[in-house]
Amino acid sequence: MDMNLVMACLGIMGKGMVGIFTVVLVIWGCVALLNRVTAKKKD
Repeated sequence: MDMNLVMACLGIMGKGMVGIFTVVLVIWGCVALLNRVTAKKKD
């Protein structure tokens, strides 16, 4: 097994996981913002 290739693949996979995590956080933030903006006011 070529360890250089394994380490290169782990780097690529790490970048992909960070990208997915970032997108999930952005979507979560948008949903939270929309909930706050469109929530009915309690009077």
